[in-house]
Amino acid sequence: MQVIIIGAGRGSRLMPTTADHPKCFAEVANRRLIDWSLQAFQENPVQSIGPDQVCFIGGYQIAKVRSAFPQFTFRHNEKWQENNILASLFCAEDLMQDGFLCAYSDILFTPAVIGSLIASQAEITLGVDTEWLGRYVGRTEHPSDDAEKVTASKGRVLRISRQLDEQDAHGEFIGVARFSAAGAAQLIEHYHRCRREFAGHPWGAAAVFEKAYLIQLLEEMLLRGVAMAHVDTPGGYIEVDTQQDFQYAREHWTGNHLRTLNLQKYVKADYKSSLLRH
Repeated sequence: MQVIIIGAGRGSRLMPTTADHPKCFAEVANRRLIDWSLQAFQENPVQSIGPDQVCFIGGYQIAKVRSAFPQFTFRHNEKWQENNILASLFCAEDLMQDGFLCAYSDILFTPAVIGSLIASQAEITLGVDTEWLGRYVGRTEHPSDDAEKVTASKGRVLRISRQLDEQDAHGEFIGVARFSAAGAAQLIEHYHRCRREFAGHPWGAAAVFEKAYLIQLLEEMLLRGVAMAHVDTPGGYIEVDTQQDFQYAREHWTGNHLRTLNLQKYVKADYKSSLLRH
């Protein structure tokens, strides 16, 4: 399965760690963030995904990622200083047609959630942390009103936005999603429709369309009636956006923690059956 990792931005809130290295090279438990991501893709309980199936979308310090991972496919977001996550993702539009997994490059997540996403029968499935509020206790540099919150009902995502009320949220989007071929076609169609309508102009919370986040397009699609499912992880996810996050990750994320979450009562057949019931 094709994987697209979005990692073009500089990560200015993680300075000075990103002064000379891309954000995904920040080290937690003696490994880079991107190394943990690769382990999650390779060791998930459904389908191992190797580095040769990974496309890295880079911008800031892309040469260092190229040197460290020559087996990756690369797409260069040359305008990374002028745009944002959504525009970065579509630098790899040519790789989307057969379906894909995408992931932010500054996150820690488990193999179990990747296995759940691969096993999903839905055309579009989002990874969601249901214990998200606990992570925001004391997180003053990145408060909960900045979380990419998700509301859901009966296995379907209803809304995704930072502006949602906390009490209504089912969880937080963890930045990892799966699109089947049909789901990818919907994503591409709506992206180009919105781009035609809003390029160079304000769009929702974005000052201009080019500065939009992925969740803005997902929200637009939901409002247009596109169905999206979710798979849940009760924790087992950390975003490393600030130095405060970085310290938290180094204190709370270990290889043993990752493997324990991966092995907790995961049964592929039972999971598929529960999705079909929805």
